[in-house]
Amino acid sequence: MLLWTSDVNESHFGLLEQIKGWGYDGVELPVFEADEKKFAQVGAKLSELGLESTAVTVCTPDENPISGDAKIREAGLERLKRMIDMCAAAGSTHLCGPIHSALGEFSGSGRTADEWNYGKETLAKAADYAQEHKVMLVCEYLNRFECYFLNTAEDCSQFTREVNHPYLKMMYD
Repeated sequence: MLLWTSDVNESHFGLLEQIKGWGYDGVELPVFEADEKKFAQVGAKLSELGLESTAVTVCTPDENPISGDAKIREAGLERLKRMIDMCAAAGSTHLCGPIHSALGEFSGSGRTADEWNYGKETLAKAADYAQEHKVMLVCEYLNRFECYFLNTAEDCSQFTREVNHPYLKMMYD
């Protein structure tokens, strides 16, 4: 849905009907803000149309799961939990994206061992919460112009293996 909007709402119901008419069986919802009522409405429409959904989100510099500041890491975890709640409200089965670190934030050097461990700790907690809500978390690695934490399939694979949680996977993009 990001092709059309970063905020799917009732005004897009006609578009969802078109998408179903084109033969699609699902959509990816952008989930950047927490509005449970809106996502429940969108989820009801998707269900009515027989469309499944996954979701995509990002983390911000103030809500960064790998920050050296414990308060910012906690804010990152809380953001992921809110976005998981939005997925549950919409009936989305997966929350995908660069959920491992803040999009567009750079330290000026490569990732550190502390950041790696902070990320594992935060994502493990988020995966526990996701499991309770039956929403699979899916890490997406990005190129070095978008983030510095996970830039290759190998990095992302290693990270998710080390977290070792049944509700945290990775995606190839």
